Amino acid sequence: MARGLNNVYLVGTLTQAPELRYTPGGLAILELNLGGNDHVLGDDGQARELAWYHRVTVFGNTAESLANQLEAGSPVFVDGRLNYRSWEGQDGQRRSALDVNANRIDVLSFGPRKDEATVTDVKGQKRLQNALNQVTIIGNLTRDAELRYTPSGSAVTRLGVAVNDSYQVKGEWQERTHFVDVNIWRDLAEACGELAKGDPVFVVGRLVNDSWTDKEGNRRYTTRIEGSRVEYLTRGPGTGGAGTRPVQEEAASAQTSQSLDIDEEFPPEEDLPF
Repeated sequence: MARGLNNVYLVGTLTQAPELRYTPGGLAILELNLGGNDHVLGDDGQARELAWYHRVTVFGNTAESLANQLEAGSPVFVDGRLNYRSWEGQDGQRRSALDVNANRIDVLSFGPRKDEATVTDVKGQKRLQNALNQVTIIGNLTRDAELRYTPSGSAVTRLGVAVNDSYQVKGEWQERTHFVDVNIWRDLAEACGELAKGDPVFVVGRLVNDSWTDKEGNRRYTTRIEGSRVEYLTRGPGTGGAGTRPVQEEAASAQTSQSLDIDEEFPPEEDLPF
């Protein structure tokens, strides 16, 4: 398996004041709900703004020191990583989630144009206009690439990527695998359609949330990457491979508003869990 890379960078505003809590073992936990706008180009070459909302978890001393510094509307920079977790629900079904755990949090300043820096959503929450939402991962495909086409003819490829991660527990290094879903659109999707299970890849994209209603009528949520760039890593000796195959062209990361026969690109604000 390729040596993993797992980086998340977010710049957004807090949509609500964070609350500090502690685990039974005394570990401090602070959850930050961030909001921002992505500025992307559509197929027509026109810029579009897409809202995003993500939850970031901060632990330990950092959580305690930030608890009294942050309030709703505060702009922050997050340097973090994706964290995959799974559990068995009360209905006996296996559930999973992809979270963002912070390595570093910096409180930012709006500067002189504070009044123009944010927009207010339908819930009265402040969302940063010129936000940052970037994810980079390296991992191996957990299944063959799934290439499909929308009724309008747009190509979309779905990838499942396993990302290896190393961390220390009481001075000992351990490894963990995070499972990440990636969607890729148009020309880049077709270029990635031949990828096979086990292939190592480098992916750059933005983090998005999807929501849907299951057969029992329950609202479900999932987090994935909307990929804008994919590099194929070659198998071989060295750190994560011997090099890369030719770089693929970047595709516009926004999907047009045409009707799709697959999941919506982004859930309505009213459906978001926070």
